[in-house]
Amino acid sequence: MNKTVVINVVGLTKRLIGEHTPFIKSFLENGNYSLIDPVLPAVTCSAQSTYVTGKSPSEHGVVGNGWYFNEECEVKFWRQSNKLVQQPKLWDELKNKDSGFTCANLFWWYNMYSTVDFSVTPRPNYLADGRKIPDVYSYPSDIRDKLQSELGTFPLFNFWGPKTSIKSSQWIADATIKTDALYNPTLSLVYLPHLDYNLQRHGLNFDIISKDLNEIDGVVKQLVEYYQKQSANIVLLSEYGITNVNNPIHLNRVLRTKGYLNIRTERGLELLDCGASKAFAVADHQIAHVYLNDKSLKSEVKRLLENQKGVSKVLTGDEIKNMHLNHERSGDLIVLADATSWFTYYFWNDDNKAPDYARMVDIHKKPGYDPVEMLVNPKDKLVTLKVIWKLLKKKLGFRTVLDIIPLNATLIKGSHGVVPEEKDDYPIFITNKREIALAQNILATDVYSLLKKHVLDD
Repeated sequence: MNKTVVINVVGLTKRLIGEHTPFIKSFLENGNYSLIDPVLPAVTCSAQSTYVTGKSPSEHGVVGNGWYFNEECEVKFWRQSNKLVQQPKLWDELKNKDSGFTCANLFWWYNMYSTVDFSVTPRPNYLADGRKIPDVYSYPSDIRDKLQSELGTFPLFNFWGPKTSIKSSQWIADATIKTDALYNPTLSLVYLPHLDYNLQRHGLNFDIISKDLNEIDGVVKQLVEYYQKQSANIVLLSEYGITNVNNPIHLNRVLRTKGYLNIRTERGLELLDCGASKAFAVADHQIAHVYLNDKSLKSEVKRLLENQKGVSKVLTGDEIKNMHLNHERSGDLIVLADATSWFTYYFWNDDNKAPDYARMVDIHKKPGYDPVEMLVNPKDKLVTLKVIWKLLKKKLGFRTVLDIIPLNATLIKGSHGVVPEEKDDYPIFITNKREIALAQNILATDVYSLLKKHVLDD
């Protein structure tokens, strides 16, 4: 079997490869590449699960970064158990072919309790006094201690939130090299999230994102040069392309106007009660699953949502099946945004009644994806002092809420989730193995067999 590394450069597209990414450009020109027809939804968890199973969401069940757990009547995002992916994985097939095969997963999603041999994934400690302490989960468990003793604690707050920076991707790259030196896995899956941040904040504004492109180019260069010395097969790929948006759509507010949402008021703040709602939307970038507790409302809700500015399509029945999203976890309706729109999870009409988690980085409590968590209020000149004061109070043992996230969805300038209008914005597959035949475009489900070829072919 051939030593292979797959470097997932989140958000990388043909459009972004150029003067600001000289190393990646050279890697592409000296290798071979295809554009990937993105899976629907073109979001992290669905795309990665498709790549490692070769199956569509209708089969592997990962219909988004989160969904409505019907038996619990709760929306849950960013779960971590690999058992949620309902198909065998690439590494399972390769293990069956050769008992000497090993696989390392560095930060690809659903990394906990999988059958890989070595895994590292973000897993903060949530303390009883309300603090969130950066940390990782690993298997075997001593990898965590070995990596953090040499590299320092994983920079969680640079991985997600207003402080996101190259530090998290750099730590993952360094951890990849350390893990490889310790265990020499046959296949390594590496996740570099850096481009995800400012592309969502600022869209395709090269005056701003040129710095980010140059930074990730340097990290990719470090990894590629390390693996080139080992004569490894090297794949750079991405999950989706991020494009410009300017129109946030608040589907739950639309449903609320018709009385479909059930809202609980606690301590003067509003909470969405999914289990008691007739219809509600789970927003995930440019796609939303709409779940109906009252199935008789399907046609009525579809007409309502189709008439919203920025909604491209509302899928039902065979339309959902044709998009390979017919799974019990999917909504009764699936709403797609047009090219310049995206969906928020917002359900309140008065910001004074927004739940406390709305102004926090809290990916597990919010009933939908919230990219605004990467921002602070640009009009608040004292926000840095407020953060310092709140963190100091936490360290002193006082309970306090880090409520610094604005409730202004118009601040987001880039999104993804649907198939982009231009192919230069499709995800990309680049390999140094020129002899592998690649079509100009491949399906997302084809990535599985291509990665298998890199490991197996002489």
